[in-house]
Amino acid sequence: MSIDSSFTTAAVKHKPYRGRFAPSPTGPLHFGSLITALGSYLQAHSQQGEWRLRMEDIDPPREQAGAADAILRVLDAYHLHWDGSVLYQSTRHEAYEAALMLLAENHHSFVCGCSRKTIAVNGGGHIYPGTCRNGLPSGVVPRAVRVRVSNQHETFTDVLQGQVKSNLQTDIGDFVVRRADGFYAYHLAVVVDDAWQNITEIVRGTDLLGSTLPQRYLQRCLGYSHPQYTHLPLATNQQGQKLSKQNFAAAIDTQHPGPTLEKALTFLGHSPPAELQGADPALLLTWATMHWDMQNVPHTASICVDDEGK
Repeated sequence: MSIDSSFTTAAVKHKPYRGRFAPSPTGPLHFGSLITALGSYLQAHSQQGEWRLRMEDIDPPREQAGAADAILRVLDAYHLHWDGSVLYQSTRHEAYEAALMLLAENHHSFVCGCSRKTIAVNGGGHIYPGTCRNGLPSGVVPRAVRVRVSNQHETFTDVLQGQVKSNLQTDIGDFVVRRADGFYAYHLAVVVDDAWQNITEIVRGTDLLGSTLPQRYLQRCLGYSHPQYTHLPLATNQQGQKLSKQNFAAAIDTQHPGPTLEKALTFLGHSPPAELQGADPALLLTWATMHWDMQNVPHTASICVDDEGK
C-alpha cells in the first residue's frame, strides 16, 4: 500500500451528512479512543450532520463484561452525545448472513480450508496465496469464507492522508468475511452496517487505513456506495506503539473531563483559547464545533503522547 499525502480532496456532499463512532467493547476508552470519538463528532456537528454510535460487539472472546455500558457512560461524561439509538452488531447477524449469501450468489466469495500456519507456509508470509480459490483441495475441511479480490490496483483519496493505492491480490490477498470460529469478520460487519446506517463519512484512526481498500472493494461487490474517508493521526506512546487496551493504555478520567478534552482538542490542532481553560465539556465542544476545520488537523500518521495525552 502506498500513500501520496500531497493529494487531498474535499468531501463531496450528495446527501445529508452522517458520521459514526464504532468502538469495540473490549475494555475502557482511553485517550486514543477519545481522539477518534471527538474528531468524528466534531466533523459531523460542524456540518450540521448526525453522529451515530455503533457498538462493534461481534467478537465475544475479546469482549469485556460491562465494557459497552462503560463506554456509553464515558461518552456521556464528555458530552459526546449521539443521535438515535445505539446499534449493537450482535443484533445484526441476519443482515451479515444475507450479505454472505449475496457474495456467494455473485461468485465473489469462496470457502477456504487454510489455517494461518498453512498460509504462512504456502504463501511465504501472511498474504493468502489463493489455495482454495477454485475449490477445496482433497481432504481439506472448510473453515472460513473469503472474498476473491482482483489483480489490479485499487485507489481512494483520504481527506487527511491523501491518495492511497494498493494491489489487493499481491498486497493483501483474498480476505476473510466469516472466520473459522464461525464469527463474522470485521470487514463484513463494518461494511454492511455503514451502508445500512447511511454513513456518508468515516472518521477513524490511521491504524485502520489499511482496512479501507478491502472494505471499499467489498462495498462494490455488495452494490453499496462509497463513503468519504478521513483517517486521523494516532496517539502513540514513547515506544511508538498505538495507545490501546492491549498496550495497557489508561482509561480516561470521567471525574474531570474538561482538562482531558482540552488535550484532545490540542492534539487535533484545535487548542482552546485561554479564556476557556478549565471550562466544562459542553462549552469546549460548542467552541470546537464553531471553529472545527479539518485543514488544521495534523496530517501525520501518528503523534507521540503519554496515555493521558501529554
